[in-house]
Amino acid sequence: MTHEQQERPEFADSPRSAAAATPAAQSRPARPVDDLIRRIKESADQLASDQPARGDLKILSRALRELRYAFKVFAPYRRRRKVTVFGSARTLPADPAYRQAVDFGRAMAAQDWLVVTGAASGIMEAGHRGAGRDHSMGLNILLPFEQEANPIIAGDHKLVHMKYFFTRKLMFVKECDAVVCCPGGFGTLDEALEVLTLLQTGKRDMVPVVLMEAPGGTYWRDFDTFIRRRLLGGGMISPEDLALYLVTQSHEEAVAEIMRFYRVYHSMRYVGEQLVFRLYHALPAAALADLNHRFADLLAKGQFTLCAALPEEDDEPDLADLPRLVFHFDRRSFGRLRTLIDWINT
Repeated sequence: MTHEQQERPEFADSPRSAAAATPAAQSRPARPVDDLIRRIKESADQLASDQPARGDLKILSRALRELRYAFKVFAPYRRRRKVTVFGSARTLPADPAYRQAVDFGRAMAAQDWLVVTGAASGIMEAGHRGAGRDHSMGLNILLPFEQEANPIIAGDHKLVHMKYFFTRKLMFVKECDAVVCCPGGFGTLDEALEVLTLLQTGKRDMVPVVLMEAPGGTYWRDFDTFIRRRLLGGGMISPEDLALYLVTQSHEEAVAEIMRFYRVYHSMRYVGEQLVFRLYHALPAAALADLNHRFADLLAKGQFTLCAALPEEDDEPDLADLPRLVFHFDRRSFGRLRTLIDWINT
């Protein structure tokens, strides 16, 4: 069976549904996203004059359909906290790393978090097994040797099958509030390094990253040694970048790191030239003064100020009551920005 034959029915375009939607679309009032929909249509129309190869069009078509469907599946859970778990599909149930992933998944489900994995066997199955079906989401990859979804998530409406690694990785990173990496092969290292790259360059809002190995293991400790010796020692990263991840051999410490990250800090958003931190609790005046002294190096200009939700944030009414910390971030020192979040949470 080919990948095209395996395509989920939800991916398929329906002429009947498209035709039925046309009159409604014509009478529908303008929406804030209509300009973006128009740009997508214009880009599709321009492809005709570009005369691209059929293979290029197949990549574009499939990627757009995969992402559209994945967005649709994840949309009802946008406000649910989710942790993405990476790790080897070859880890056996008797391996301490498997049992640790089960314990971690169970602990995160107890906090009412969803556990998102690649939905296959090994560490991915372990994370789902601990979390249980109700607290599991999956992004399975279609491979030539037919990677099957694990029995915990198989057939669940929260499972998405994807052909491309790049669309799958986008969903892993875009939809999560934390990342935990267990030992794994090339894929796990690729995923861990991509997350760290996105955080270091500001291409992804800040989230906690935990590199977790079983007690007595050296997988991530060796990785950390390489980073410190070769990357930091060679001047390829800054000392502050080490704050972007935590190495641990304890699933309890991994859970504590994630929950601590959201103790006061809630989320972030750029509004024009300003970076806005949404907080669960407003900072006392003395803490704000101390913050302005300790972290002035992060400012492109001005000071850190406290305020209510900005008018530009009216598209997120469920967050309107949270206090804000607003500042002109230099958009360079992202490792240092993580240190700021840690300071706010303490």
